[in-house]
Order: sequence, then C-alpha cells, then structure tokens
Amino acid sequence: MTTHSSTLLEQLKAKFDKMGQDLDTHLEGLLHSKPITYWDYIKTDALLNLQEQRTVHKDEMVFIMYHQINELLFKMILWEIEQIADKKSLDSKFFSERLFRISRYFDMLSSSFSIMGDGMELEQYLQFRHTLTPASGFQSAQYRMIEFASTELINLIDARFRNEIDRNTPFEHAFEHLYWQAAGKDHKTGEKSALLSLFEKKYKSQFIEFMKKYNDLNIWTLYKSLPEDTRNNKELLNAMRHYDHTVNIRWVMAHYHAAGKYLVSSTGQVEEATGGSDWRKYMHPKYQRRIFFPDLWSEQELKEWGITNLASYAKLE
Repeated sequence: MTTHSSTLLEQLKAKFDKMGQDLDTHLEGLLHSKPITYWDYIKTDALLNLQEQRTVHKDEMVFIMYHQINELLFKMILWEIEQIADKKSLDSKFFSERLFRISRYFDMLSSSFSIMGDGMELEQYLQFRHTLTPASGFQSAQYRMIEFASTELINLIDARFRNEIDRNTPFEHAFEHLYWQAAGKDHKTGEKSALLSLFEKKYKSQFIEFMKKYNDLNIWTLYKSLPEDTRNNKELLNAMRHYDHTVNIRWVMAHYHAAGKYLVSSTGQVEEATGGSDWRKYMHPKYQRRIFFPDLWSEQELKEWGITNLASYAKLE
C-alpha cells in the first residue's frame, strides 16, 4: 500500500468516525457496488422519456423539449441564487461571479428563442397550440421564484398598487397584486382565468413560503446590506446591471419577438396567448417595467426602460 493510500484511509476513517459510521462496512460495500456510467449518472433514459406529445404534429416535440430545457436552466439559476443567499460572508468577488453565471444562463435563454422562432412550421404550431389551452409559459413556477429571489417584493407589484403596499403588508395581500396577476384576470370583471386559478391551486402556498424566505435574502436586499465600498465595486455593479438588463429586457424581448412570429398574422391580426392573456402588454417591459435593481439605473435609463436599447448602459466604464 502506498503512502497516499494510507493517508486516504486515515482521512476516510476520520470522516466516518465523525459520522458515527464504521469504515470497514463502507469499504465492504464498495466490493458489491456497480461502476458508474454516464447514462446512470445523468439519468439519460429517464430524461429522454419525459417528452409526451398531445398531437401528431412533429414540431410539437420541438416545443416540448425547448421548454423543458428552459426549466432546467431555471433550476440552474435558482441553484446559483441559493448560493448567494446562503453565503455567510458575502464579498464582491463571490457575488459578481455568481451573478455572471446567472446572466450567462439567461444569455443562453435569450439567444435560444430562434429554436422556436425559426425552428417550427407556423401551420403546425397554430394547430397544436389549441390543444395546450389553458397551459402557458406564464405558469412556470421556477421563473416566478427567480423573480422573488432577485428583488424586493415591491418591485414585482403592479405599478397601480405600489403606493398601497409596503414591507408590513401581509404576503397574501401582496401576492394578489403582483404584476403578473393582471395577465390572468378579466380586465372588466376582475375574475381569475383558468390559467391563473390552476396555477395558484398548484403553487400559491409554495410561493408564499418562498416569498417569506427571500424577503431578506433576495439579491437586491443582500446587495444593499453590503458595505459601501463593496457596493461601489465596479465589477459587482456591472454584474448587477447586466443581470437586470438581461432578464428584464433582453430575454423578455427575445420572447416577445418569437411570440410575434406566430401570434401576429400578415394582416396584423393578433392571436391570444394559449392562456388567454394579452401577451403584448403582459410581456413588453415598457408596460410592466420589471426592474430588479431600480437604484442602479439613472433617471434617464429608467425613463427609457424597454423603449431604448439599454445594452450600452448595462456596463459602467
């Protein structure tokens, strides 16, 4: 036995002693374990069997897989945000690195819309989409969680109600006034659509608990709690602005333009989204003004949010 092997055994014994476990039992178990393979580790078979079409149209498979990939990326984003929230001594280097990781995921999401925008036949989409009602990308719970974990709740409240809500407002009441609630309600009667009702039945209690958890652990609140010299770190400021711009303008507009290819006819007639919402007003940032970190943008930048290309603003020189 080499010196290295002896050292490893000593370290393993110390590890299992600390856990109250017997090292010999674990070593014996290794004699009977199977070697790991790529397909076992990645769960390839299970992953590739998660796609189930509702129609005979071939391009529906593109639609399904594309959205499943989105959800996997959302999970990666939430994983990175959790690392920021759990970090005991948060510094500008760690904060910036994780934010740029998240932005890269959203960069990937933004550039990927051509898969749907250019990768499906219009005729097929317009037929299989009717079998999806009232399902909608609106109902992505992970994306809502990303929003809750990114900024203070007030920045996600419908602009019409922000003067009525503060940090002392019950979470249940705040939930009813989130900006996306309007997209799921009849604007005349205020009644909730099936899209919104089903979404809330499935996730509302989970959302409320998540909102409570990230009330003081969201990215914006954590940033504001840092010492002034850390907040003024240019790399961190650029990471914050880049993230805000990427999520709330670049990614949203990529989605908006992709939807336009399928939901606006050559005569200008606009189709409803599968969930029944007015997708143009719901999605366009100039209407919803989703801004995670409002204090990091100038008055002019805020005024031009979603109207002027702010890509040049996203990075401070």
